[in-house]
Amino acid sequence: MHTNRLSIRPILAYCSGNFPVNLIAQMFATYAVFYYVDHLGVRPALISIAMVFHGIVCAVMNPIFGHLSDRTSSRWGRRKPYILAGIVPVALLFTLIWTPFVEGAALFWYFLIIVMLYDMVSVMLVLNWTALFPEMFTSLRERATASSWRQFFGIIGMVVGVAIPPLLYTQMGWASMGIMFGVIVAVFFFISWLGSKERPDVKVVTFSVGQAIRYTATNKAFVRYVLGSFCVQFCFALLPAAIPFFTKYVLHEADTMNTIMLGTIFAVAMILIYPWSRGIAKWGTRFIALATTVLLIAALLPFMWVGSIPGAIATAAGFGAVLAGVMVLLDVMLAEVIDEDERRTGERREGMYYGMNGFIVRWGVSLQAVVMGFVLERSGYSAASAVQPDSVAAGIRWMLSGIPILALLIGLIFFYAYPLRHTRANGSNQ
Repeated sequence: MHTNRLSIRPILAYCSGNFPVNLIAQMFATYAVFYYVDHLGVRPALISIAMVFHGIVCAVMNPIFGHLSDRTSSRWGRRKPYILAGIVPVALLFTLIWTPFVEGAALFWYFLIIVMLYDMVSVMLVLNWTALFPEMFTSLRERATASSWRQFFGIIGMVVGVAIPPLLYTQMGWASMGIMFGVIVAVFFFISWLGSKERPDVKVVTFSVGQAIRYTATNKAFVRYVLGSFCVQFCFALLPAAIPFFTKYVLHEADTMNTIMLGTIFAVAMILIYPWSRGIAKWGTRFIALATTVLLIAALLPFMWVGSIPGAIATAAGFGAVLAGVMVLLDVMLAEVIDEDERRTGERREGMYYGMNGFIVRWGVSLQAVVMGFVLERSGYSAASAVQPDSVAAGIRWMLSGIPILALLIGLIFFYAYPLRHTRANGSNQ
């Protein structure tokens, strides 16, 4: 893998930032609800409420920080100062999520406050880091290649953040695990910061926040992309969060089975990242968006009936094969939307576009928590019960199959209506 714009060392350094980005995102999405509900005994409905509140704060912060960085002028650039300022706070607050120093009813308020603070600083850091991608890589081929590197590191982060924790918290406890991961996150974010580059010729945005939001919201390509992306990423938030419940209450296996299932998903995805990037460069983003969405629907269907370990692992492998394509796709698709907006408005606004994208997609994480809380409560789940009723297993199957498939069918409509068409690998549209 290579690009004509940068040597391989800064590319790898920058792309390695997707390791901590995905580690913290996937570990939180997969284990935060499970930890506070199943281990600490907080009611699912209360955690759902907390997730909604943190989702509101996080969603609002995305366009605010995005527009702020678009309009920032400093000797160090528009994005890099915010990335550097967020590294230590993100690592510290992420650690505090797993090291609560209160008990009982106070756990709800602890979770709510820490997570809201964590989301504010993580939005500032991650949004500015991701906003550098379209600026550092400009053609469709470059972006497909760089995105495959980003997702390679991202999948490693997912494996560490999703498949490894059950091996650690069962041996060393949740608190020690949180401290260890906090240090790792800080180190890798700093390495990525060192590899980040900004174009000196990009002018500071002159739009007011109202103008920026209006132009963004009226971009048909962006609206259709982001709504399709919302549906897909809702599924990605729901699936890893539901798998620990699937392992425990459907397969009736130990927590280490989470490692096997989730590890299978990401191992298969890692192998197929580069072939998918070549497909995007050859056929364009819209075709791959439609293909991956249809294949995701097919991959999720078996969760409705699979009940054996081999069947569950095979289903996980099928999902991982398609996940690779979606992971590479979304970076490249949003970058071409930003290019089209620059041609339309004369302003280069990665910050606002990633901010508005984050504003909308972040609701998928909150929706995931609400869906989980609602399904678990309605199915009769109780963390205090060693044996759950059959309705719990049925509800968990719907969380892994029926509900995400419905979301994907909606997403398919938006991707079909996506207006940008690539005709050549250099990134031209018609």
